[in-house]
Amino acid sequence: MSLAFNARQKLDLPVKSDSQRLPDYLLQQERVVGAMLDPKKLTPLGPNRFRYEVTSFKVFQLQVNPVVTIEVVNTQSQIHMYVTESHLDGLGLVDDFVLTLDARLKATSEGLDGEALLGVTVSQPPLLKLIPPRILESTGESILNGILLGIKARVGQQLVKDFEDWCNKQN
Repeated sequence: MSLAFNARQKLDLPVKSDSQRLPDYLLQQERVVGAMLDPKKLTPLGPNRFRYEVTSFKVFQLQVNPVVTIEVVNTQSQIHMYVTESHLDGLGLVDDFVLTLDARLKATSEGLDGEALLGVTVSQPPLLKLIPPRILESTGESILNGILLGIKARVGQQLVKDFEDWCNKQN
């Protein structure tokens, strides 16, 4: 039986100074992705592609270590990130793990506007067969919400600080 769960998070972040420079800043893909995610777990794979080791977590005594390949695309005043590949490191019990991410961050005249959808589809591991699927799904949704809230906090702090540093270096 497959389990599926997801989480969505919205962002409306005012940027007080230099907001007119946000579209140019969002073109700095490696810098922006590194400020949004943990740069120690991020590896550039080439133009517009990154490998990211998602923060590991424990689910009912199982240590879960997702690894994803993220594709990044810039369009007018916007950066779009999505997962093209995903797998679990160190958990040989699951072959059909799929992690999806669809995240957009757009520069507006007031600051940054964004939305992220994070989802997982996976079969129920044999070690967890006794736990009802709804409990596993609600636990998964809680974990995904925690991951998105962590990214949202980084955007609100680290990305804005990095944007200010970038503006200062451009002057």
